[in-house]
Amino acid sequence: MNTLQSISYPIHFNNIAAELNKFIKQGNYSHFFILTDEHTVKHCLPLIQEGLDQKDNFDIIEINAGEESKSIDFCVGIWKMLIDFGADRNSLLINLGGGVITDLGGFAASTYKRGIDFVHIPTTLLSQVDASVGGKNGIDIFNLKNIIGTFTQPKAVFIEHRFLQTLPERQVKSGLAEMLKHGLIADAAYWEKLKHSNPENLDAELIYDSIAIKNKVVIADPTERGLRKILNFGHTIGHAIESYSLNNDENPLTHGEAVVAGMICETYLSHKKAGLSLTAMEEIINTLLGIYGKYPLKESTFTQLNDIMRKDKKNLGGNINCSLLSNIGESKIDNICTDAELVESLKFYASLEYAQA
Repeated sequence: MNTLQSISYPIHFNNIAAELNKFIKQGNYSHFFILTDEHTVKHCLPLIQEGLDQKDNFDIIEINAGEESKSIDFCVGIWKMLIDFGADRNSLLINLGGGVITDLGGFAASTYKRGIDFVHIPTTLLSQVDASVGGKNGIDIFNLKNIIGTFTQPKAVFIEHRFLQTLPERQVKSGLAEMLKHGLIADAAYWEKLKHSNPENLDAELIYDSIAIKNKVVIADPTERGLRKILNFGHTIGHAIESYSLNNDENPLTHGEAVVAGMICETYLSHKKAGLSLTAMEEIINTLLGIYGKYPLKESTFTQLNDIMRKDKKNLGGNINCSLLSNIGESKIDNICTDAELVESLKFYASLEYAQA
């Protein structure tokens, strides 16, 4: 468990300080910058700094933590800092943080002076198993997630297991949701392993396996023309629920919690439309509810959620498009779902009798 090779870059799992130093030296960069937020600058940056050879040859760009920072305004702020610091086209941006940092930093770097090199050092479980691998970068506008962005690959990804020790359990479970998704869409045996794992002490091997599953998919389809769409399972409805929660709840859902709600809805649609058996549907739903509980979804929100789904970037020809399951570990892409079917799945979710986590 040392290195995975992705589309055009390595994913390092061990000795990341040594690998990062080697990478910076080989790149012969004129200057490098570390993008952080107030949490990672405190808990994670010291671990990176202590291993850096060039301790004085970088500047820190710090933004606010949270999805609200994944906006064009914060992106302009990063561009301005790069300009003020004199960043040229031979500069490097190191994105040290969770999914917001990797998405936003990757987008800012891929567009600054038509593109400068960037690497990801993901510090949350969610960003390690999802956002940092695959080359998707982007920002949110008009309450729509990732609606503006690029497919630009990082030059390297560095996975540091020690960072997970700083995370609250809720954030670990948010990342676990994407790992469970990887098992559901592509690897039934992995799903079985994860069902019995302890979210408070996830084995590094499980994280490696999750990244390997996603990496295999994105290598086969870098720009999401076909197979890579299976990674969207749970996200059509989940992103709508996440956007609604961000704008209406005092304590919004995490990405993983919203995706779990989306996966339950889309598991129901999988049974109705894609051949998923009732037994498999019940197993998936009971497992997810047992770990995450249920979000109190009200019927009065269904129209609003449907409106958000209608603007989803994954839609085809104005039709709402879902990736569904034909079995545990097997997926079907490009399933057009009607408004009535989507509302039916939301009603099914709302009717489930289960306490909120």
